Amino acid sequence: MTTLTIRLPEKLRADLNEVSHGQNKPVSDVVRDSLRRYVAVEKFRAIRKKMIPFAEAQGLLTDEDVFKALS
Repeated sequence: MTTLTIRLPEKLRADLNEVSHGQNKPVSDVVRDSLRRYVAVEKFRAIRKKMIPFAEAQGLLTDEDVFKALS
């Protein structure tokens, strides 16, 4: 495991501490979980962006179109 040092505004640090205490987890666990989620969402968005032209070519323009095609 590696170490990462970041600067946080005081308010964000206070909010992070509050969440950490509320979940009874170390701050580093809360931050790791948050970063994992953020990275997963960004990867999904990147894949979605690449797939949109292919979906549109098949007439899949909305989420509803996708659900109908899969049902």
